[in-house]
Amino acid sequence: MDTTKEPIRVLLVDDHSLFRSGIRSLLQRHAEFAVVGEAADGVEGIKRARQLQPDVVLLDLNMPGMSGVETLQLMQQDCPDAAIVMLTVSEESHDLATALRAGASGYLIKNIDTDYLLRAIRRAAAGETVVAEAMTGKLVAQLQAGGAGEAPASELDKLTPREKEILDCLARGESNKCIARNLDLAESTVKIHVQNVLKKLKLASRVQAAVFAVEHRLK
Repeated sequence: MDTTKEPIRVLLVDDHSLFRSGIRSLLQRHAEFAVVGEAADGVEGIKRARQLQPDVVLLDLNMPGMSGVETLQLMQQDCPDAAIVMLTVSEESHDLATALRAGASGYLIKNIDTDYLLRAIRRAAAGETVVAEAMTGKLVAQLQAGGAGEAPASELDKLTPREKEILDCLARGESNKCIARNLDLAESTVKIHVQNVLKKLKLASRVQAAVFAVEHRLK
């Protein structure tokens, strides 16, 4: 590991202090991560995120008071560059689809093994979408069951052929670096294409773009 690289700054938001303590202890054993703060509810989580501007937020879905999805939506306004990953016990496909539609950068189940969690945090920090393997099939089934169909021509006509390629890559959860390599483009060019896709489709995040692609069977 490159020790000169800045650690990934992580904020933990969960109403169970014992769980937060366990995740904090795990991450503190690895120099590439830095737990910069914790919060026991959504209101405090939003406040801490605004103050700390973390790279990654691990956010519980079900908390007393403000829900995880409500917290996510408000947190994105103050921390647009943070990757907000839901870390929950819920394996309900509806909860998964709701979180991703709201702009979550990922959805992980609390019973995942530690190595998988560490890899997921790294990937989220790099701009990738992270969904627990056990939930991937449920995501596609839920979105397609929700009335997915062909995207309206007027929507797709807004995109250039290259932007449609970019959208396909986003649907596969690829990072900008991966897209650049696969399409033989500069990473800076990919970033511009992604921004154009989001703007034209009136979407707030690359995860919402991925959900759009799956819902309209572009994947």
